[in-house]
Amino acid sequence: MPGPRRAAVLGSPIAHSLSPVLHRAAYAELGLEDWTYDRFEIDEKALPGFFETLGPEWAGLSLTMPLKRAVIPLLDGITETAASVDAVNTVVLTEDGRRTGDNTDIPGMVAALHEHGIDKVDTAAILGAGATASSALAALSRVCTGEIVVHVRSEARADEMRQWAERLGVTVRIAAWDDAEEALHAPLVVSTTPAGVTDALAHAVPEHPAALFDVLYDPWPTVLAARWSAYGGAVVGGLDLLVHQAVLQVEQMTGRSPARWRPCAVRARRPSPPGKIPPRSAGGGTSGRGPFSCPQACRWRPGRRRCSSRCWAFCPTGCRSPSWRWWWSPSWRPGR
Repeated sequence: MPGPRRAAVLGSPIAHSLSPVLHRAAYAELGLEDWTYDRFEIDEKALPGFFETLGPEWAGLSLTMPLKRAVIPLLDGITETAASVDAVNTVVLTEDGRRTGDNTDIPGMVAALHEHGIDKVDTAAILGAGATASSALAALSRVCTGEIVVHVRSEARADEMRQWAERLGVTVRIAAWDDAEEALHAPLVVSTTPAGVTDALAHAVPEHPAALFDVLYDPWPTVLAARWSAYGGAVVGGLDLLVHQAVLQVEQMTGRSPARWRPCAVRARRPSPPGKIPPRSAGGGTSGRGPFSCPQACRWRPGRRRCSSRCWAFCPTGCRSPSWRWWWSPSWRPGR
């Protein structure tokens, strides 16, 4: 369709979302000057009314909580990936008015794990049992060859996870949240809980932890991720997931392949957390390529591949993360 095109992210709360930053940066790099991407505070009750306002200029929607399941009755169809967990985070709107839902969280999780060298594990653990946990279970079905232990906070959620496991054909053992500290000894731990829920588990991180995938990116680092990193464990963050699933969303909505992008030119910008940036004399600073410097005075600058000390987990850019560097670093290239 010729003319301006629109896309947006919907959810509640939504003010923290970085999706507009990433999608707009992608549009600029792809030369899509007449494309716009916005955010809207929409809950389940307001969702049907919002869909009624969508005109032919709309190309797609990104969905976050609490809309990933509420949106399904409003769609004309969903992909097999989305159907496997009854969760949609992407809606593609075609010129003939058809609305198709997909789930890019699942392949995004798998890609983020692979990027950090996590291709196969014998066992894994999931903290939480919401919509994101079901996507994590589907992603682990492609990575974990053995039992997956899911720590839940309610019996109702436990029944849901058993249903997802049966549908996905994976072996799952449900465990009580009171025993969640045991999960931290697994080869791979996936935390899908809201902010603050896993803070109380940080003291139980083992001396030599394996790998943690914490799907949050705001706030970052979480208390658990910071302790995990301090003990030398591998950490995959929500920014990794955000970037990978956004790449797939942009491709579906625009029809343009990310393989054609020049990642080094995509400079996503995010407001600096108040009070976190030290003065230049302390070792932090900016180079004009982004608003961040390392708050731990480790001499990191935008464009450098990583911090020069081991404080990376506290850096607001997550500068040790290959996928976040994909958007940030002006010197990074695929394969580096």
